[in-house]
Amino acid sequence: MNWQELLSLKRFGDTEKRPRIAQDETRLGFDVDFDRIIFSSAFRSLQDKTQVIPLSETDFVHTRLTHSLEVSVVGRTLGRRVGKVLLERHPELVELGYTFNDFGAIVAAASVTHDIGNPPFGHSGEKAIGEYFKSGKGVKYKDQLSAKEYQDVIDFEGNANGFKILTESREGISGGLRLSYATLGAFLKYPKESLPKKPTNHIVDKKYGFFQSETAAFLEVVEDLGMLQKSSENISFYRHPLAYLVEAADDICYTIIDFEDGINLGLIDEEFALEYMIKLVKDTIDSKKYHSLQHKKDRVSYLRALAIGVLINEAVNIFLANEDAILNGTFEKSLLEKCAYEAQINDIIKISVDKIYKSKEVVEKEVAGYRIIADLLDVFVTALNNQFDGNSSNYDKLVLNLLPEEYQIESENVYNRIMLICSYVAGMSDSYAIRMHKKLTGNSM
Repeated sequence: MNWQELLSLKRFGDTEKRPRIAQDETRLGFDVDFDRIIFSSAFRSLQDKTQVIPLSETDFVHTRLTHSLEVSVVGRTLGRRVGKVLLERHPELVELGYTFNDFGAIVAAASVTHDIGNPPFGHSGEKAIGEYFKSGKGVKYKDQLSAKEYQDVIDFEGNANGFKILTESREGISGGLRLSYATLGAFLKYPKESLPKKPTNHIVDKKYGFFQSETAAFLEVVEDLGMLQKSSENISFYRHPLAYLVEAADDICYTIIDFEDGINLGLIDEEFALEYMIKLVKDTIDSKKYHSLQHKKDRVSYLRALAIGVLINEAVNIFLANEDAILNGTFEKSLLEKCAYEAQINDIIKISVDKIYKSKEVVEKEVAGYRIIADLLDVFVTALNNQFDGNSSNYDKLVLNLLPEEYQIESENVYNRIMLICSYVAGMSDSYAIRMHKKLTGNSM
């Protein structure tokens, strides 16, 4: 792969390349990507979607929105610092008009969208959608779908749904948000289809990145960017290099900030937790400043800032040391899996899993979320398919009137009908899903 192709400013619908040197420096194309994302309705819904604690009654806990903004800030720094060195290594990029801020803008835009496709109720929402089609009432559709279509629904993936949101055309709107291909490439952490599942231990095979319905859009992006094909038998590519930085930004934030939430909520004992945080920052901590802080929140905040700084340095250094391997597809791990603090990171994640993700408050709400999502899917998928088959009940007709206008699309393909409802349910905020469920079950008027 080469950087000139990878930094493509082209968008869906363009018939020619967009030269960097012709860009308006006051509103660069990569900055436009960020703006379009921020103003999108899909991004706004993240303000009421779970990051760690579903429907928390405190105003401190992170939502998907605040988490995404923080990941974007870290991603911008990673991109700028990497970009500064890459321009020294590849002076032809400077001649073409690229600056280190371009790298930061691409990574920031891709980072702020990294959770845009996630359903309500956190990662359990993805599992709930999959379970409905794998072992719930939705299993009856298996024989009507191809193997890859069925894998899409039983292993519903927020990353693939995010790509759908960013690229899906609607009447009068071609190419979704029409982001630059560079930003879309950096967004694609897993540039493969749903089958085969985890064919190798390479990081790109950990999950999948697009649904069968977005195959054409995916191929147009990766081919324009010159991304390397990984498999000739199935659709699978090696990553856009900047996707490693998007992943690192997310890894840094959820590792450190979820842990911070757990401490401040009292789910993790402060003294026990700080011992693990200090292991990360022992070379940068100012002990005098730390001991002068009187409040737990301030002490945790100080250590969090230092820890993020340490891990940013690690990620930048690892990326730059492995640029060639990343460009040729042979770098098989995430950046943080190669860092000097991997053991400390794993310790923190293990505590977060035990004390936060498996806490009673989280589990109780995830259980409720499973039922809510299964019921919503069943009502809407059934109604839509009954309409197509000409068997609609009065209830089905009433239910379909609840669908927003953009989801009232007729399709002869059962896969497309199912994905339409999956996207609708996945786009709901936590609170909206609960309200809709109450209305459909007669528990609210």
